[in-house]
Amino acid sequence: MGTVILDADAVTESTQITEVIDAVEGAFGAYARGDVQMPAKSYVDLPQYNGDFRSMPAYIETDDWDAAAVKWVNVHPDNPDEEGLPTVMGTLIYSDPDTGFPLAVMDATGLTRLRTGAAAAVATRHLAREDATSLGLVGAGVQAHSQLEAISRVRDIETVVISDLDDEIRAAFIEEYGDEFDVQEGAVADAAACDVVSTTTPVRDPIVEEVGEHTHINAMGADAEGKHEIADDVLTEAKLVIDDHEQCTHSGEINVPWSEGVLTDADVHGEIGDIVAGKIEGRTADDGATVFDSTGLAIQDVAAAHVVYEDAVAGNTGTEFDMIGQK
Repeated sequence: MGTVILDADAVTESTQITEVIDAVEGAFGAYARGDVQMPAKSYVDLPQYNGDFRSMPAYIETDDWDAAAVKWVNVHPDNPDEEGLPTVMGTLIYSDPDTGFPLAVMDATGLTRLRTGAAAAVATRHLAREDATSLGLVGAGVQAHSQLEAISRVRDIETVVISDLDDEIRAAFIEEYGDEFDVQEGAVADAAACDVVSTTTPVRDPIVEEVGEHTHINAMGADAEGKHEIADDVLTEAKLVIDDHEQCTHSGEINVPWSEGVLTDADVHGEIGDIVAGKIEGRTADDGATVFDSTGLAIQDVAAAHVVYEDAVAGNTGTEFDMIGQK
């Protein structure tokens, strides 16, 4: 048995997104039941290089499988201009928890997009109206692609409204998805009026100021203290669901109004894992707008990596390598 090396193409091209959605949903449920180990994300700050490293380890145990992995990610903003490299790169080591054997080493950049889209799909499955057919995308870049690909697996999406300031990004999105969906360009307000909305921007001043009466919002863009896409009154009036209390209050969509005392625990319906595990209700007939604040959890990476590895082995994808010298 060797270690499978999976590059970016192998991670994304051989993976079934519906399987990733189900695995991430299972991971959320396991988290709520206490069947995971997920130490806090750790940072190595390197101001001399204007960058940092982040490590995200986790272990999941479900009824059908268990797995352990660690994701190692960098953020170096100067890379594109100075080195011709991406700002963010990631690598994940996927291990057999029984023996510790490194089953796979895989690209984590595409993996992160997969699990992020899957998390939004899980939230949409539990919080959006069953008859939702329109999806608004505030920000039409790479993350928006995974949002559409995943959410369209859990709702019958027909119309997609994209809002982005970049003409080339909008054109690329329409070219890729225009044959499959009715893709329309619009303002933020047009996208926010859809049945489901996903926001994937890095803004610090809210740009979504009003949503439809029964809109479900996946707030995906805020991943650091000070980022804030959704207006406070939208958050306070909606049924608000988060992925993790500590992360969301520190660096999620709710972090700014939380720090200012606009939001408190009384405004939070609960965590998505509690809905998946049946501890609290998802959408009910009486609900208006709903919001899912997603910061991204290491257990999502482990769940997605499990699917990627199993699909790669089944499809004979990737390169086997004798990493620990057993052959």
